[in-house]
Amino acid sequence: MLDQGLEALAEALATGKTTASALVANALAAAETGQGPTAIMHLHADRARAEAAAVDAMRKAGREVRPLAGIPFTTKDLFDEAGHATTAGSRVLTDTPSAMTDAPVIERLRRAGLIIIGRTVMTEFAYSGLGLNPHYGTPLSPWDRETGRIPGGSTSGGAVSVADGMAAATLGTDTGGSCRIPAAFCGITGFKPTQQRVPLIGATPLSFTLDSIGPLARSVACCAILDDILSGGAGRSETPRDIATMTFLAPTNHVLDGIDETVAATWTAGLAKLRRAGARIIDAPLADLDALPGLNAAGGFAAADSFAWHRGLLATGADAYDPRVVGRIRRGEAISAADYIDLMHARQAMMLSVARAMRGYDAILTPTVPIVPPKISIFDGDEDAYTQINLLCLRNPSIANFINCPSISLPCHDAGSAPVGLMLTGPQNHDRVLFQVAAGVEAALAA
Repeated sequence: MLDQGLEALAEALATGKTTASALVANALAAAETGQGPTAIMHLHADRARAEAAAVDAMRKAGREVRPLAGIPFTTKDLFDEAGHATTAGSRVLTDTPSAMTDAPVIERLRRAGLIIIGRTVMTEFAYSGLGLNPHYGTPLSPWDRETGRIPGGSTSGGAVSVADGMAAATLGTDTGGSCRIPAAFCGITGFKPTQQRVPLIGATPLSFTLDSIGPLARSVACCAILDDILSGGAGRSETPRDIATMTFLAPTNHVLDGIDETVAATWTAGLAKLRRAGARIIDAPLADLDALPGLNAAGGFAAADSFAWHRGLLATGADAYDPRVVGRIRRGEAISAADYIDLMHARQAMMLSVARAMRGYDAILTPTVPIVPPKISIFDGDEDAYTQINLLCLRNPSIANFINCPSISLPCHDAGSAPVGLMLTGPQNHDRVLFQVAAGVEAALAA
């Protein structure tokens, strides 16, 4: 039943068609089989059952409960959760004390009545878009499981937990695509907000400058509901906009480089479908994007910010890190204060320039990732493949982080085929408008 959206689940709970205990039982059954043991690092089975029973008792007694009360979700292993250690997918923090309180985002979701099923595996310290974790294992993308393909990162286990019915939604972070890449590779929807809308307190940082917190779920409406809760609201959705009223910019530079045949065909077909539905799509270059590789060549904000946070741990425990992660963190040591200030100024200039270029458009349209999920086996001992494919996966989603704009990835492929994400990026602080636009696009693609 967890293949339904949050609104459908809430209605089923309210009308007695299901119970919180039944939803939790289904989630736990999925989490204990298949990819579950790899996707979920710590399963909260007993607590989840007890919380579900309490919710059911309240409904049976006629007491008022929140609409989403009793719906299972998972959380990434970098959010503080009272009574549990926050290890961020690492071995380095194994002995860290348990958190005393929930992170504000966890508190808000629990206050809305959602039940945490467990903490999901992730790329160590969230520092990769591939989703590989040598310490705890790597869950597989739902597509082509026989071959074995990466789930995308860094919210890897979270995306798989939703795709495989272990949860109705998951909580992730996004520094350069970590909500949207795994959403694209697992055939679900992932959202990155304008950074300051959702509090970062109680989340292990990757980059103080770029980090944001967002949901992954089955639809635009689900992500809109969760985003409203995460930003302090009651959990409202948004009404879809009519696709025939929308105008989009589809950049012809930077974002299409290295696109594979499958994504190219699916992307072209998706744009054609939107145009037939009445959308106006302008294919034109967005010159600012060509400057991004040079600006980030030394590692960018992520390297500098992460080194500042990790330098104490590196002094005593560097050998416990994933070598592919620690190497990226160490790049920040060579970034000077002057380099960092120059990058800050370049970012501010690009924010203003892109904001001007976006006037008259409802959103920028790009493929989320220009390739389908690669085989896990190609990364065995091949550092060049890891570096090149990681950069390719991060390239398009990281644009929104650099200019601090809201961005959402939704599936645009046919059922059963290779997963491909279509990404919409809107103006800064226009997050709720972007949900209206994305819901209209989602409806047009499904028609």
